Amino acid sequence: MDLIIDFLDETATVKEEYFNLIRKVLEIAAQQERIKESEISVTFVDNKRMQEINYMYRQINQPTDVLSFPMEEPILDETRVIKCKTHGMLGDIIISIPKTKEQAKRYGHSFDREISFLTVHSFLHLLGYNHQTDEMEKIMFEKQNEILTICGLKR
Repeated sequence: MDLIIDFLDETATVKEEYFNLIRKVLEIAAQQERIKESEISVTFVDNKRMQEINYMYRQINQPTDVLSFPMEEPILDETRVIKCKTHGMLGDIIISIPKTKEQAKRYGHSFDREISFLTVHSFLHLLGYNHQTDEMEKIMFEKQNEILTICGLKR
């Protein structure tokens, strides 16, 4: 597998260990989803920048924890994603570092676990998984939990 991950830290606060953690999590997620020869962009922002992006693309004038911008729209059916291709640029993941810290504290788990959860959640969105129906949510959340468990990041 050749997964290229382009990191951009607009906050200038993310330690190298978190780049390595996210790289590991994305590689495991890609293996689980049988994705090969792909590229992903991961950008870390503060809440102000996240609010700007969220408003620009979703018309929601508040920061959020993570946003996903897939390069291609996969073909979906009710229960699974049918991938159009398994290589090329998958898309962009944007993570708010302050929101990640807030949520880790609120949910009573580590920053490692929260940033990994947000990364996996966003990665699955890049592949077309969603939680718009109960059935799709169940599938997506089972995949998230499986990947995080393999990474040793249980709740």
